[in-house]
Amino acid sequence: MLGKAPGVGADMVFLDLEDAVAPLEKEAARDLIVKAINEQDWGETIVCVRVNAWDTEWTYRDVIHIVENASERLDELMLPKVQSAADVQALDMLLTQIEQATGRQSTVGIEAQIETARGLINVDEICAASPRLETIVFGPADFAASTEMPVLTGGVQIDDYPGDHFHYVFARILMAGRANGLQVIDGPFLKIRELDALRDYSMRTRILGYDGKWALHPDQVPVINEVFTPTQEQFDHAWDILDAYEKATTEGGAGERKGAVMFGDEMIDEASRKMALKFVSRGERAGMNRSA
Repeated sequence: MLGKAPGVGADMVFLDLEDAVAPLEKEAARDLIVKAINEQDWGETIVCVRVNAWDTEWTYRDVIHIVENASERLDELMLPKVQSAADVQALDMLLTQIEQATGRQSTVGIEAQIETARGLINVDEICAASPRLETIVFGPADFAASTEMPVLTGGVQIDDYPGDHFHYVFARILMAGRANGLQVIDGPFLKIRELDALRDYSMRTRILGYDGKWALHPDQVPVINEVFTPTQEQFDHAWDILDAYEKATTEGGAGERKGAVMFGDEMIDEASRKMALKFVSRGERAGMNRSA
């Protein structure tokens, strides 16, 4: 699995020391991860390691072993089951000491997972806890266990509920993340062979404004990339809005320049420019080019 990771087509790969690793294998997994980071060609993929949560016996050794032995190619650590700002701050302080002691040139970023009721209650403080924090991530399975939802599969639609049982959670995490300039990521969809259902459920957080979603299997990656990347039509339309707004606000003499103007059958203004800019930025990051 480590060997395949750079080639699955994901923007970021996290190498796991937490739930995907059996307790008796956790110490050995540290060396396997260090070897993968140092020896594999990761290209432009963001490389992250998920350590164990602070309420386990493994966390401090996970952090020290990985960061002291991994090359500068390590970009981030992911901290699961974050309950409070203090959890993030503790990791920040430990990383600072390791970087100072080893002379590491690059700063290791932090991704924080919201997976408990207490974590959601404290999400505002968590998102503002450290300048190292880059991303906030929702963990649906552990969250369902924390709140005692009567489900046995996390991160999928519950047909018996008249709506989206996670809608409030999705919106709450998004607002806290955006208010602090963070990337916001949805967690996994556990039914890895149901790709149509994955596409449908991914659209919920995409429409809310999330930046992406986890993949648990290589087959999920193309679906998620498709959902969270603008279509060519959307990308081109966004560019057209930017052009029309630029023309309306800059061309002509005094009193002729307009801050709001008709564009086809819609009115566009500064808010339209901001929305269009987000589409263009997202598309360009995905390598899109404007149609002729």
